[in-house]
Amino acid sequence: MHQVPGLDALFLHLETPEMPMHVGALHLLELPPGFRGRWINALRKHLQARLPHAPALRRTLAELPLNLVNPVWREVQPKLEQHVVAEALDSGATLADLHEAVARLHMHLLPRDRPLWKFHVFEDLAPGDNGQRRVALYTQVHHAAVDGQAAVALAQVLLDLSPEPRELPVGGTRRSRKKDQPPLGTADQWRLAFSEQARQFLDLAKALPGGASLLTKVAGQAASDQLRGAARSLLARFKGEAKAKKTEASALALAPRTRFNVAVSSTRSFVSLSLPLPALQAARKALQASLNDAVLYLCATALREYLKDAGELPKKPLMAAVPVSMRTAGDASPNNQVTMSSVSLGTHLADPKKRFAHVLEAAAQMKAGLSTLKELMPTDFPSIGLPWLLPAAARAWGGVAERVPPLVNVVISNVPGAPVPLYLAGARMLTNAPASIVVHGIALNITVQTYEKHLELGLIACGEAVPDIDLLAAHLRHAYDAFIELAAED
Repeated sequence: MHQVPGLDALFLHLETPEMPMHVGALHLLELPPGFRGRWINALRKHLQARLPHAPALRRTLAELPLNLVNPVWREVQPKLEQHVVAEALDSGATLADLHEAVARLHMHLLPRDRPLWKFHVFEDLAPGDNGQRRVALYTQVHHAAVDGQAAVALAQVLLDLSPEPRELPVGGTRRSRKKDQPPLGTADQWRLAFSEQARQFLDLAKALPGGASLLTKVAGQAASDQLRGAARSLLARFKGEAKAKKTEASALALAPRTRFNVAVSSTRSFVSLSLPLPALQAARKALQASLNDAVLYLCATALREYLKDAGELPKKPLMAAVPVSMRTAGDASPNNQVTMSSVSLGTHLADPKKRFAHVLEAAAQMKAGLSTLKELMPTDFPSIGLPWLLPAAARAWGGVAERVPPLVNVVISNVPGAPVPLYLAGARMLTNAPASIVVHGIALNITVQTYEKHLELGLIACGEAVPDIDLLAAHLRHAYDAFIELAAED
């Protein structure tokens, strides 16, 4: 047993019926030729064999005394009939039907008396163009258990490179057990609670001197940037310019208020999108941009056109919150190691080239500041009182989110994926569209993952704030075509 780290526990404490804190994905899969029977049974058998190697699927929560500090993870053996369930759809269901089902299922909170994950299987889909049977899978895993990179590591355990499942080493992870771990006695619970809090306070005290030094460095850099900006302004005035040009790509600017900056309801809208990756890679290389730069530009362009069509385009540029992994190479531990940064999207610029240049500058500023700031972001910290305070704060935030000046408008996340075809329980995975989290004040989340030769996008939003999410997906398709043309013109 070990206590849930501070960053992971935030996703537990902040969860409400309007803000489920699980992540997942919608997968379309093709069954192998000659497959008979129900694929859900094959999936349960497959997961049973992989559970020893997947600790994130074998943990349940146990509260400590008075729920005064974060709960602990207790190892159990999940009952797969509770976690892998069949979902009914009309025969010959389409992708649009799946999107509606995901939007509905995404609002179901995961029960906390069992491991925090659930797989939904749809078996009544129309066959593919080649006549092969297809199924779909919508996965839910609580964000307290995994972040984006940890979810990728979990997928590497569950997925194979061929229809024939590979043999994994016998025994699984060191903590794997055949029986559930018994609950702690009262004395052991208090001992664990106090020892963990003491360790966290000690770790925090050790980190303070180094953190203070880093803060001083960051503050000095910020002051230097301010001085350079003032010098440029004076020089511009000296040259007789009407006013100095200022950089609008600053990550410190407030965001304009949009339809996305509202308290979210208990409804969701969802759409997936798959775009060809090779052409996008060639275009971004021609423009000397990273794939993340290209993703930000696609989203910026689509959001601009979407809001413009609705007559709601702000004069100020939209700001995006961008999750940034703090995970070191090779670290596959099932916990959260992520922080947030912000980037200006340049949506106020009508000229595509100027908007692209703006996004490049904004992304470069974000990257320059992360190398230092990442060292200041703790993933664990003392939690005395937080299980009481944070749920109340989350409920209160829903009442003021629409009156507080927004810092960002949308979350845009880019997670690396597999460049080769993957298989699950013998079925080939055709698509892998992420489904993430929206919160009060940020009612739209765009998550992107590369898979094989495609860029897979999952857009999820509050159903009342963005009921026409299909239109935003259409604008993303157009933005993709425009980006390819932009590279051809360069």
